[in-house]
Formats: sequence, C-alpha cells, structure tokens
Amino acid sequence: MADPQGQSEARRLAHVERIPIRWGDMDAMGHVNNIVYFRYMEQARISWFEALLPRREAAWKSTGIVIVNASCNFTRAITYPGTVEVKVFVAKPGRSSVATYYELFIESEMYADGAAVVVFIDMQTQKPVRIPDDIRAKLQ
Repeated sequence: MADPQGQSEARRLAHVERIPIRWGDMDAMGHVNNIVYFRYMEQARISWFEALLPRREAAWKSTGIVIVNASCNFTRAITYPGTVEVKVFVAKPGRSSVATYYELFIESEMYADGAAVVVFIDMQTQKPVRIPDDIRAKLQ
C-alpha cells in the first residue's frame, strides 16, 4: 500500500465505501480516467469523516481539512460497469495531521492503492491547528 511519508506505520481499517462506476468516469481510452481514482478515494474519505462527525457538529464550524499530498498506484484499469469498493485505513494521528490509505477493489481484485495526508486547519486563518480532541478521539 502506498505510504505518503515513505514509512511503514500501523494502520487500521476505518471505513468501506462502495461507489458505482459511471459511464462518464471513462476516458477516450475506454477505461476509468486516472483522476477518477482520486475522486473515488476522496468520496470515501469524505463519507468516513461525515460518519465520524457530521457536518452539522460545532467542531466543523471552526475546523476544516485539506490534503497536503496524495498518491495512487494504478494496478489494473477500471472499466464500466461495476462497483468500486474503497477501503479507508487510518494511521495514528499526529498533532495536526493524519495519514490515510486506500485500497480500491472490484469484487475481490485490487485495482489500485493510494494515500493522502489530511491536515486540520483553522477555517478563518487557513493555518494548521491541533486536531480537536473530539475528532482525535474518533480517529484513534
């Protein structure tokens, strides 16, 4: 599995998202465009965060998240039709960031794996902040 920091660290399965492949996800080459793999990972990450702490919670009024790096290893070409199962793994959170990892499957075959570092920011200043305690507790 890809590691954005080039390190191996303990991770746990945090969320599984099933996403239907749309006809429009494919490009002129007849397979899902590479950027869409990142969209699948993004959708799984957002669904996971919304399950952890719904948007209406006070914590999200002052705190947001940004991605500081993202990577993907493309193992096999995804094609329409089908459903992508995205497994989201999380590492131990740091002060203001947490590393996330992804595996994209169709049926039992892995098609890609990736990673992204999520940084928590103050919505007003757009600067990194310590992960709020209520969110940190749910990440661990």
